[in-house]
Amino acid sequence: MSLITVIGGTGYVGSAVVAEAASRGHHVTALSRSVPTEPVEGVRYVQGSADDTEVLGSVIAGADAVVAALSPRGALAGRLRPVYRTVAQVAADAGAELVVVGGFNALRPAPGAPRFLEGEIPAPYEAEAREVAAVLTDDLPQAPASLRWTFVSPPATFGAYVPGERLGHYRLGDDVALVDGHGVGAVSGADFALAVVDLIESTQPHPAHVGVAY
Repeated sequence: MSLITVIGGTGYVGSAVVAEAASRGHHVTALSRSVPTEPVEGVRYVQGSADDTEVLGSVIAGADAVVAALSPRGALAGRLRPVYRTVAQVAADAGAELVVVGGFNALRPAPGAPRFLEGEIPAPYEAEAREVAAVLTDDLPQAPASLRWTFVSPPATFGAYVPGERLGHYRLGDDVALVDGHGVGAVSGADFALAVVDLIESTQPHPAHVGVAY
């Protein structure tokens, strides 16, 4: 079994990844600013800030994989990129694989087409979308060469407002958005977490940027 650290382990995606990984017998550490009211049995919860290098070092030391599941909101608004650059460096130093949970707007509508973020994004979401996408386009390519990393994008319809149910299946694509017959992409939080843990467990090579949807 692997040692998996989830940064942002009590958020929507992070908590789902924690639950999925623990259910498979992995040893899981979850870092977050608060501890959950209903902790997952067997999970080590650490309360602290992701921008504290000492804390990051302590929770990533010995890990086989690190899942970064933070959002540039609240205290992290405008500060996600430097935090993730530090996470990438610490993960590289520890020899851990890094899986970054990204956003839909980093995907493309077709092979070779501009990313969605290069088009019009509603004002309330624009700053957040661009900050998350820059982690993929600007920051991760500058990470230490030894770091194995994957940026995972959810579909357009995804989040706590549409949690859905665990169906036990998903499709894994590359940087082109996966959609259904109606041109819409969706996946539940539980099945997105299923995909993330499957990626960690997989011994097969996969693209640096992948999308997940039904």
